[in-house]
Amino acid sequence: MLIFVTSVIALLLVSQYITFNAYPFPIQEAKAVKNKTPSSPLHKALSSNDGNTIIRTSSASLSNTASLGCINYNPSTKTITVSCSSPASLTDIDNKLKDTTVLAKQTPDGIWYLRANIVIAKGATFSIDSTDTRWLKISSEHVIASTGSHTSALPYNIDVHGSLKINSVKITSWNPTTNNYAITNGSREAVPPGTKGATTNGYIINFGAPRAFIKIEHDATGATDIANSEIAYLGYESGSTSAVGSGGLNYYGADGSVIRGNNIHDLYFGFYSSGVSGFIIENNQIYHNANYGVDPHTGTHDMIIRHNLVHDNGAQGIICSLNCYNILIEDNQLYRNGKAAIMFSRNMSNSIARNNIISNEVDGILVSQSNNNKIYNNTISNSQYGINVIVGSSENTFYSNVIKNCLHGIYSQATSNNSNNTFYNNQLINSPSASGVQTNQPSFDIAKSQGVKGHSRPSHH
Repeated sequence: MLIFVTSVIALLLVSQYITFNAYPFPIQEAKAVKNKTPSSPLHKALSSNDGNTIIRTSSASLSNTASLGCINYNPSTKTITVSCSSPASLTDIDNKLKDTTVLAKQTPDGIWYLRANIVIAKGATFSIDSTDTRWLKISSEHVIASTGSHTSALPYNIDVHGSLKINSVKITSWNPTTNNYAITNGSREAVPPGTKGATTNGYIINFGAPRAFIKIEHDATGATDIANSEIAYLGYESGSTSAVGSGGLNYYGADGSVIRGNNIHDLYFGFYSSGVSGFIIENNQIYHNANYGVDPHTGTHDMIIRHNLVHDNGAQGIICSLNCYNILIEDNQLYRNGKAAIMFSRNMSNSIARNNIISNEVDGILVSQSNNNKIYNNTISNSQYGINVIVGSSENTFYSNVIKNCLHGIYSQATSNNSNNTFYNNQLINSPSASGVQTNQPSFDIAKSQGVKGHSRPSHH
């Protein structure tokens, strides 16, 4: 059965096109890509071979920093602080500390083992790249010694208040006891408000074994760009990802950063941001993360997410939640994520999802409590719901989407706070229902609904 959902008035397509052109994505993209590295293909996973030999380095890469005075180590907190205005490196830290119990170079080609925190101070720049690094392993032994599965002591981490550049390397946690990646088994489950044992923001938390993470702070003075690298086995469930930044790869600042051409996998959260802008996330493979693949959050805006392969994540593949706006999600391929492929959540607005290819999901595109968005030219197949519009979503427009072999092609909850959502020129193929648009109320009338504008008609092709 082939179904088309068409507009009631022919001029609607023209008006939507004009409205779309008013969105400021081209301007924001121009700001974000200024002085950035050209695009590159997905980076191949680096070898997991572990070396045991300690390699000494002989000369600093900081040419104008006498005695490396901008690198300091506090043994009581096991923290390396980098305050160098010129880019510093792991080799510089090694030459300054000369202590293999803190940082050891294990192979000549650049496998490093870190047993400390690294703090990049405001105004400082630090580089982890292929000039001296192939793989940075961050030890989990600091927290293995702690008592219980939940500890107040943070694991070793990289904390960025300045600028960090990661290029053509591999960064992971490491468990010296098992001589393998550190594994964590925590979880969080969203539950209705007031549920016994839930946190104030509505989660049942099972704390995970702490392991290393990367956190970019709100006061970061430069971009943290990540290119052509493998970022894996980082992050854990601490009970409050927003406060601690322990999800794996968390950005709270560094506007204008670019994440391009990476393999990002087996993190607790794949990518998380709060309150940032001007980001580009493109040409990455993002997979096997315990929760979300890409999670812009809490006021993130003017972000481009494109040309990514996002699959086999535990929850949503791409989710933007809590007051996000001006987000462009385009030309991504998503499949086999645990929940929705793409979700607009909790007042996401003035954003676009277009030209995405989605398959084998619970929800292809899910819109919840979000307004004034456009979803068009997407292809969604072999999923339970093609497009699902639920509580509190208004003034959204869905057009020119192709939905194939989905149990529910387009589903819109018929509630009073779902209003003025418009569906037209959507093509439904092999939908079990002849209506094409279904709701949870048998008496729902598409043509007269407060929640949906448009109508369906059978089409013989």
